[in-house]
This record gives sequence, structure tokens and C-alpha cells, in this order.
Amino acid sequence: MRATMIAVGMPALDAYYRYTSSVDFDIFQANSVMADFTILVLSGAYATSVAATLDVLQAASTLAPRVKAARPTWRVLSADAPNVRLSSGMQIDAAALPKRPRPDSSTWIVPGLGIDDAGALAARLARDDAQRATHHLAAHAAAGGHVAASCSAVFLLQAAGLLPERRVTTSWWLAATLQQLEPACTVDADRMVCADGSVSTAGAAFAQTDLMLHLLRTRFGVALADAVGRVLLIDGRHAQAPFVVPAMLANGNALVGRLVARIEAALPNPPSVQALADEFAMSQRTLSRHVQEATGRSTLALIQSVRLNRARMLIESSRMTIDSVAEAVGYEDATALRRLMRKVSGANPSQYRATI
Repeated sequence: MRATMIAVGMPALDAYYRYTSSVDFDIFQANSVMADFTILVLSGAYATSVAATLDVLQAASTLAPRVKAARPTWRVLSADAPNVRLSSGMQIDAAALPKRPRPDSSTWIVPGLGIDDAGALAARLARDDAQRATHHLAAHAAAGGHVAASCSAVFLLQAAGLLPERRVTTSWWLAATLQQLEPACTVDADRMVCADGSVSTAGAAFAQTDLMLHLLRTRFGVALADAVGRVLLIDGRHAQAPFVVPAMLANGNALVGRLVARIEAALPNPPSVQALADEFAMSQRTLSRHVQEATGRSTLALIQSVRLNRARMLIESSRMTIDSVAEAVGYEDATALRRLMRKVSGANPSQYRATI
């Protein structure tokens, strides 16, 4: 059985997958009973997310003997088999998703759907192949199986009813939408990966690599996961917070967009929550409700995000000292900025500065 990915104008990638297919893929594309992982791919899925999943598993299979670990096995399933078109015009071969769910011991993984708009996401989930995928995920979880998804694919798990009473994450700009759809779960938009029982979720786009390392670590041990991370230069990020762009948190909400612009314009003297409420002619409680509904964050957290984003940009793009950066975003000293950045992202300010 071949697992190929074809991209017009990308001969290197095509050659790579043709090379890997020269290995006996019956080892890797195992049947439903033997496979360690089932990769469930929907048409239009984010090509990078799918490729990252396969690359991590391929690297793990290659490295496993060197660290005395078992070699992971996997299969690729889709309702649109045998040829599934991904984003950017790429295609991948897949086996057909069974008409009826069958019990298996694999961890089911859904790569990102390549959708960043809440409205488009709802329409995508209403399509027949997504409905079938949701049914299979629900059945697999009900039978005691583990499931995992990243980015917008986390909404498939929500549609399958798998998120209540769990801590989960998704793309940071979709967190508020997910929380509204599933109030019974806790959406932690700052986390890169959340593992809660049999459900593992990850943040935006390239968080799929972090999710895969987590799944390898859980199923095959630390040694193999660390080896793959080192070979593929994946540094085990823990938070999405450093990547948040406050303006994108608005998600089309005019009020939040104006709030972000107002806070940015006021730096290094950001307005207080009360000052913003007065300026926008509403109570603090009403303002907080609007911000929470649109972004999944408090008003104070929104102000903090704007300040940290400006600090990050200054650190990355200038030679300003950390003390000067702290002053430019309204902190009394660098100690306060360092403390906050470590709390939010787990990194010191100096770690954002590129070294050449």
C-alpha cells in the first residue's frame, strides 16, 4: 500500500514521499487492529498539518531502533478515499473510512482543517464527510479509544460530543467560538497542547507537531519523542500566548477591534478597564461581557495581550534593551515584564531576540 503526497511544483516533497513509499509501507500503513495511530483526513485539510503528522511518524519509525523503542504503525483514512485533495492543491492517498465504525486500539488523529473563520467552519462541519468523521470519532471514544485533533479540527471533537468537562485548546483566535459552542468545557487558548483523559487537543497550524510529539511520548516513551524532536528541530513549545496577535482576537467584532486600536495607540500608558468602559459609554461589567464573548478573555487580559505583543515585536525587531522595551509598553521596570512573559509563555524576553 502506498502513502504518497503529490504537489505540482514541489518536486522535492514529491520525491520524498516517493522515496518513503519505496520502504514496505505495509509496516506503517497497518490494518485497523495493528495500527498505533489512525490519521483521519478530511478533504481540504491543511496540507502542512497532514504532512507534519506523517513526517513525525516517519521519523519516529526510522529512529525507534536507535533508541530501542518499538516502531509506530499508522494508517490514513478518509471519507474521500482513495485520493484526498488537501489545501494548496496537494493530494494524499488514503484508505476508505468504513461505513460502520469498527473497534480498534489506535489513537485517532485529525489534522487541522485549514479553516480560520468561524462561519466557514460551521459550513464545513455540516458536510457529509465531516458528519461521517464525527460519527466515527464519537464511536471510537465511546469504545474507550483515544482521539486527538489540532487547530480547527478540534471542532470535530466538539461536534462529536467529546469535550464536556475537559480542558482543551484550539487556534487562539477560535477559542471564544469553541467556548460558546461548548460551555461545559474549559478552553485554554494559551496552551499549545492540552491532554485531558482520552482527548488531546492542540493549538493553531504547526501545533500539530507539538501534538504528535505528545502522542509519541505518551504511547512510546520520552526517549523516542525527544529523539524525533531533536532531529526535526521541534523545541517542545508549551504556549500559544507568544504568538497571539491582539487585532485578530476581534474576529470581526467592531468593538474589540476599536478597543485594541485604542490600547495600542495609548502605549506606553495603557488605559485602565474603567477608563475604557467610560470612553465606550458602558459599565465595566458590560464591557467585560462583550470582550469575553468575542475573545474568550477578560478586558484586563486583552490589555495585557496588546502590551505583550508590542513588547515581543520590539524585542524581535530592534536592539532596544529589555529595560527600554518594558518602559515602551508601560511597565515600571524590566523585572515586571520578565515575570509576566515567563508566566504567559514560559520564556524570558531575551529568548525572543533573534541571534545570527
